Amino acid sequence: MITGIGVVAPTGIGVAEHWEKSLTGRSRIGPITSFDATGMPIGLAGEVTGFDERAFVDSKLLVQTDRWTWFALAATELALADAALDPAREDPYDLSVVTAAASGGNAFGQREIQALWSKGPRAVSAYQSIGWFYAAGSGQLSIRHRLKGACGVLVADAAGAIDALAEAARLIRRGTEVVVTGGTEAPLSPYALACQAGETAAGRAGDPASAYRPFAPGAGGHVPGEGGAILIVEDRHSALGRCAPTVYAEIAGTASTHDAHHVTDPAPGHRQYARAMREAIARAGLGPDDVGVVFADGAGDPVRDAQEVAALREVFGGRRVPVTVPKTMTGRLCSGGAALDVAWAALSLANGVIPPTVGTVGGAAVEGVDLVTEARAADGPPAALVVARGSGGFNSAVVLTAV
Repeated sequence: MITGIGVVAPTGIGVAEHWEKSLTGRSRIGPITSFDATGMPIGLAGEVTGFDERAFVDSKLLVQTDRWTWFALAATELALADAALDPAREDPYDLSVVTAAASGGNAFGQREIQALWSKGPRAVSAYQSIGWFYAAGSGQLSIRHRLKGACGVLVADAAGAIDALAEAARLIRRGTEVVVTGGTEAPLSPYALACQAGETAAGRAGDPASAYRPFAPGAGGHVPGEGGAILIVEDRHSALGRCAPTVYAEIAGTASTHDAHHVTDPAPGHRQYARAMREAIARAGLGPDDVGVVFADGAGDPVRDAQEVAALREVFGGRRVPVTVPKTMTGRLCSGGAALDVAWAALSLANGVIPPTVGTVGGAAVEGVDLVTEARAADGPPAALVVARGSGGFNSAVVLTAV
């Protein structure tokens, strides 16, 4: 059961603000303001605004960690509060943490590398070894909240948070009562953007309104973003036994496949992607007709978009299943993206509303797919399929069902 959601994203801080802004259907993508991006190959992004890290992280820890870890610490505080769960009142060995990460502490690492080359090795912070490390999020969360059960981090680029959710479900089945899971990222430093610019699917558009338009004619790639979500996942009996105030959704089935083709280029065809979808639906004990909405990967690249449409047609046949890509409001958040998609899907099931895809008017390029471009009532079957793909060939899917 998903009993708590913590969001730090361009769409808001906290689940209430995030959900309210999501339903307005307004893009939060714009020119980068956190540093001077003049001359950078990528000038647009989805930035988290109004975030005060000092409200969530003490000054001693601030100098030891990077912005992406601050996001994780903040989102976890918000998720625990949302779930009305106090880890101090629980057996620490019944509490676990599994997160996803792809790029780690970009700004921290860049700052220390600059110090190394400009001032020498003695100028490098002793915290460099942990500040940039992709496992810093899970590590700091386990320390702060005394999460002494299994502790881990999964790396699968944009698909990582679904894999982390799958591992959380496995831990629950093995006897763990509560798992803190999800992912956050802060990949908007100059160094991080230079790395992302090498990806063929990274967009170069200068107009925020047309920068990220998955499934649209002439789509020019994606836009990066920062932030993500942390979820509290509990055993059913644990959640009901402590009278959890909200049960958003149940994790019904997960699956992952791999294309094993190329580190950045997508493999020809869509078979492995479709297989991940089918396996997740089957493991949920459902059929394609039982899925009411798909939260798509939405690469914004013509080749990848065509593959996704082909995979959806293979799985759902001629049925026009509603498809949405709400991350068009935030940009693609690396490992934080799928976590935010799962949060959107859980909120959609709990509130009976599908958040919209923005920027892709009418879905003209998506023949046979019902692309949701304005928030609408979820009047289909009470199950959501969330899918994600990561660079290197990762394909992951999860089915959530209403409770």
